[in-house]
Amino acid sequence: MDPLSDATTGLLPHLLQLRTLLNRGQLYEQAVQDAGVTLDRPAMTILVVLDAAEHPLRVGEIATRMHVVGPHVTRHLNSLEKRALIKRVPDPEDQRARLIALTPPGQRIVDRYTTVVNGWFTAALAQWPHQDRTELLRLLTRLTRDLTTQFDAIAAGTIPAQGED
Repeated sequence: MDPLSDATTGLLPHLLQLRTLLNRGQLYEQAVQDAGVTLDRPAMTILVVLDAAEHPLRVGEIATRMHVVGPHVTRHLNSLEKRALIKRVPDPEDQRARLIALTPPGQRIVDRYTTVVNGWFTAALAQWPHQDRTELLRLLTRLTRDLTTQFDAIAAGTIPAQGED
Protein backbone atom coordinates (compact mmCIF):
# COMPACT_ATOMS: atom_id res chain seq x y z
CA MET A 1 0.00 0.00 0.00
CA ASP A 2 1.11 3.56 -0.71
CA PRO A 3 2.69 5.16 2.43
CA LEU A 4 0.66 8.34 1.82
CA SER A 5 -2.57 6.33 1.75
CA ASP A 6 -1.53 4.59 4.97
CA ALA A 7 -1.12 7.98 6.64
CA THR A 8 -4.50 9.31 5.50
CA THR A 9 -6.68 6.19 5.85
CA GLY A 10 -7.76 7.06 9.40
CA LEU A 11 -8.24 10.75 8.70
CA LEU A 12 -11.82 10.72 7.42
CA PRO A 13 -13.45 9.22 10.53
CA HIS A 14 -11.72 11.80 12.73
CA LEU A 15 -12.73 14.66 10.45
CA LEU A 16 -16.33 13.43 10.42
CA GLN A 17 -16.33 13.14 14.20
CA LEU A 18 -14.93 16.67 14.50
CA ARG A 19 -17.55 18.00 12.08
CA THR A 20 -20.32 16.32 14.05
CA LEU A 21 -18.95 17.66 17.31
CA LEU A 22 -18.70 21.23 16.00
CA ASN A 23 -22.14 21.12 14.37
CA ARG A 24 -24.04 19.91 17.41
CA GLY A 25 -27.14 22.07 17.68
CA GLN A 26 -26.99 22.25 21.44
CA LEU A 27 -23.36 23.38 21.26
CA TYR A 28 -24.34 26.35 19.09
CA GLU A 29 -27.27 27.10 21.38
CA GLN A 30 -24.95 27.07 24.40
CA ALA A 31 -22.46 29.38 22.66
CA VAL A 32 -25.06 31.99 21.72
CA GLN A 33 -26.67 31.77 25.14
CA ASP A 34 -23.30 32.28 26.86
CA ALA A 35 -22.52 35.16 24.48
CA GLY A 36 -25.93 36.77 24.94
CA VAL A 37 -26.66 36.53 21.21
CA THR A 38 -30.08 36.00 19.62
CA LEU A 39 -29.21 35.00 16.07
CA ASP A 40 -29.83 31.79 14.18
CA ARG A 41 -26.85 29.75 13.03
CA PRO A 42 -26.79 30.98 9.38
CA ALA A 43 -26.88 34.62 10.45
CA MET A 44 -24.11 34.08 12.99
CA THR A 45 -22.09 32.22 10.36
CA ILE A 46 -22.34 35.21 8.03
CA LEU A 47 -21.04 37.51 10.76
CA VAL A 48 -18.17 35.12 11.52
CA VAL A 49 -17.30 34.87 7.79
CA LEU A 50 -17.21 38.67 7.52
CA ASP A 51 -15.06 38.94 10.63
CA ALA A 52 -12.62 36.29 9.39
CA ALA A 53 -12.32 38.03 6.00
CA GLU A 54 -11.14 41.25 7.69
CA HIS A 55 -12.61 43.25 4.80
CA PRO A 56 -16.06 43.67 3.22
CA LEU A 57 -17.19 40.87 0.89
CA ARG A 58 -19.55 40.48 -2.03
CA VAL A 59 -22.66 38.37 -1.44
CA GLY A 60 -21.32 35.69 -3.77
CA GLU A 61 -18.07 35.44 -1.82
CA ILE A 62 -19.97 35.04 1.45
CA ALA A 63 -22.07 32.28 -0.14
CA THR A 64 -18.94 30.56 -1.48
CA ARG A 65 -17.27 30.62 1.92
CA MET A 66 -20.44 29.21 3.51
CA HIS A 67 -20.89 26.62 0.73
CA VAL A 68 -24.46 27.77 0.04
CA VAL A 69 -26.24 29.60 -2.78
CA GLY A 70 -26.50 33.39 -2.99
CA PRO A 71 -30.26 33.71 -2.34
CA HIS A 72 -29.83 31.90 0.99
CA VAL A 73 -27.27 34.51 2.04
CA THR A 74 -29.27 37.45 0.68
CA ARG A 75 -32.29 36.55 2.80
CA HIS A 76 -30.16 36.52 5.94
CA LEU A 77 -28.32 39.70 4.94
CA ASN A 78 -31.60 41.58 4.69
CA SER A 79 -32.47 40.53 8.24
CA LEU A 80 -29.00 41.40 9.54
CA GLU A 81 -29.15 44.78 7.83
CA LYS A 82 -32.53 45.54 9.46
CA ARG A 83 -30.91 44.79 12.81
CA ALA A 84 -28.00 47.13 11.88
CA LEU A 85 -25.45 44.32 12.27
CA ILE A 86 -24.16 44.62 8.70
CA LYS A 87 -24.17 47.38 6.12
CA ARG A 88 -23.78 47.55 2.37
CA VAL A 89 -20.86 49.67 1.21
CA PRO A 90 -19.70 50.66 -2.30
CA ASP A 91 -17.22 48.36 -3.97
CA PRO A 92 -14.16 50.52 -4.71
CA GLU A 93 -13.51 48.44 -7.84
CA ASP A 94 -17.08 48.73 -9.17
CA GLN A 95 -19.25 51.57 -7.89
CA ARG A 96 -22.40 49.76 -9.11
CA ALA A 97 -21.72 46.83 -6.82
CA ARG A 98 -22.07 46.65 -3.06
CA LEU A 99 -19.96 44.86 -0.49
CA ILE A 100 -21.14 43.63 2.89
CA ALA A 101 -19.39 44.92 6.00
CA LEU A 102 -19.87 44.44 9.71
CA THR A 103 -21.18 47.38 11.70
CA PRO A 104 -19.79 48.09 15.18
CA PRO A 105 -22.78 46.32 16.81
CA GLY A 106 -22.26 43.34 14.46
CA GLN A 107 -18.57 43.25 15.37
CA ARG A 108 -19.42 43.27 19.08
CA ILE A 109 -21.73 40.26 18.61
CA VAL A 110 -19.05 38.34 16.70
CA ASP A 111 -16.48 39.21 19.35
CA ARG A 112 -18.72 37.93 22.17
CA TYR A 113 -19.53 34.72 20.27
CA THR A 114 -15.95 33.96 19.25
CA THR A 115 -14.73 34.68 22.77
CA VAL A 116 -17.03 31.94 24.07
CA VAL A 117 -16.06 29.42 21.38
CA ASN A 118 -12.35 30.25 21.56
CA GLY A 119 -12.58 29.78 25.33
CA TRP A 120 -13.75 26.22 24.75
CA PHE A 121 -10.79 25.53 22.46
CA THR A 122 -8.41 27.14 24.94
CA ALA A 123 -9.74 24.93 27.74
CA ALA A 124 -9.56 21.78 25.59
CA LEU A 125 -5.95 22.49 24.58
CA ALA A 126 -4.78 23.87 27.94
CA GLN A 127 -2.57 20.86 28.67
CA TRP A 128 -1.00 20.85 25.20
CA PRO A 129 2.49 22.33 24.89
CA HIS A 130 2.63 25.67 23.06
CA GLN A 131 4.54 24.05 20.19
CA ASP A 132 1.76 21.47 19.68
CA ARG A 133 -0.96 24.16 19.66
CA THR A 134 1.03 26.18 17.13
CA GLU A 135 1.62 23.11 14.98
CA LEU A 136 -2.08 22.17 15.12
CA LEU A 137 -3.06 25.60 13.80
CA ARG A 138 -0.41 25.47 11.09
CA LEU A 139 -1.44 22.00 9.93
CA LEU A 140 -5.20 22.69 10.04
CA THR A 141 -4.65 25.85 8.02
CA ARG A 142 -2.62 23.92 5.47
CA LEU A 143 -5.11 21.03 5.33
CA THR A 144 -8.05 23.38 4.83
CA ARG A 145 -6.25 25.28 2.06
CA ASP A 146 -5.11 22.15 0.25
CA LEU A 147 -8.48 20.39 0.52
CA THR A 148 -10.23 23.52 -0.75
CA THR A 149 -7.90 23.64 -3.75
CA GLN A 150 -8.40 19.91 -4.42
CA PHE A 151 -12.20 19.98 -4.08
CA ASP A 152 -12.51 23.16 -6.18
CA ALA A 153 -10.50 21.48 -8.94
CA ILE A 154 -12.69 18.36 -8.78
CA ALA A 155 -15.87 20.48 -8.88
CA ALA A 156 -14.51 22.45 -11.84
CA GLY A 157 -13.69 19.23 -13.65
CA THR A 158 -10.03 20.15 -14.04
CA ILE A 159 -8.97 16.94 -12.29
CA PRO A 160 -10.96 13.74 -11.98
CA ALA A 161 -12.17 12.50 -8.62
CA GLN A 162 -10.27 9.46 -7.34
CA GLY A 163 -11.57 6.26 -8.88
CA GLU A 164 -12.65 7.93 -12.14
CA ASP A 165 -10.88 7.12 -15.38
